[in-house]
Amino acid sequence: MTSNPFHPITGSVMPRFAGIATLMRLPLVGFDDPLFKDVDIGLVGVPWDGGTTNRPGARHGPRQVRDISTMVRNVNRASGLKPFSICNCADLGDTPVNPVDLMDSLARIETFFDKLQVAGIAPLSIGGDHLVSLPILRTLAKKYGPVGMVHFDAHTDTWDGYFGGFKYTHGTPFRRAIEEGVLDPKRTVQIGIRGALYNDAEDTWGQEQGIRVIDIEEFHQMGLPAVIAEARRVVGEGETYVSFDVDALDPVYAPGTGTPEIGGLTTLEAQRLVRGLQGLNLIGGDVVEVSPPFDPSGNTALVGATMAFEILCVLADSVSRRRGG
Repeated sequence: MTSNPFHPITGSVMPRFAGIATLMRLPLVGFDDPLFKDVDIGLVGVPWDGGTTNRPGARHGPRQVRDISTMVRNVNRASGLKPFSICNCADLGDTPVNPVDLMDSLARIETFFDKLQVAGIAPLSIGGDHLVSLPILRTLAKKYGPVGMVHFDAHTDTWDGYFGGFKYTHGTPFRRAIEEGVLDPKRTVQIGIRGALYNDAEDTWGQEQGIRVIDIEEFHQMGLPAVIAEARRVVGEGETYVSFDVDALDPVYAPGTGTPEIGGLTTLEAQRLVRGLQGLNLIGGDVVEVSPPFDPSGNTALVGATMAFEILCVLADSVSRRRGG
């Protein structure tokens, strides 16, 4: 048994079905905890779906992912990365949210992540609907300026508005982020985009700003290694965020989500894509849109927890390299 306070509780000490659930069985560390100053990567729940326009329930995602993430272990078999050995990782709890006031929730979430940014902690978040990415990007831009992004999704999330032009939904975060100057569209790549459209403008606005969109048809035409190479080319060496919407996957793998689209990525394709980001200058990431009410089996939460682990591996590698580890 390790004496490292940041090491996950092993299943040989506490059965995986027992104990208080934390993300990946990591220590729960608050802002006033003496360990907070030593955290490298903070895992955070954002239990809020006030931007959802179709099937609600992603507010319950962080709690179920915490429970299911007890299945996460220490070593990535495919890449050999050991995130808990190269970085101090901790569950920093949930952000405060206001379930009846969208704008207040965005402000509360941003304030929470500001504290991580000031402390030099890289965020890895579990949502929540995809609008939660916006306040996180706002916070990161205060330190880095406009960041690049690798975005896995069925949808571009660059709509302008909804129901009379309301500007803040889970379909608008990256349009707002570009307009606010916190996301660099020319260093943004979107992978897995598919599904019918209301009109062409849903896709064309982002491409006009410089976003590289790899829809599911092009993904299969290019092949996975070429897609990885293209993603790496687009984001380059600058600071890069990774955002993973579980509806990037075909709903046979992740039915518990707000806006499912058939014909998506497989879980193995998604894992290999994220592993292909190793070596990039990664500064944070999220997994969003896990909606437990639509998947009583818990499989979608397992997908969310596993993809969060995959992102954690490449993020930890990046954080470790930046500090010379």
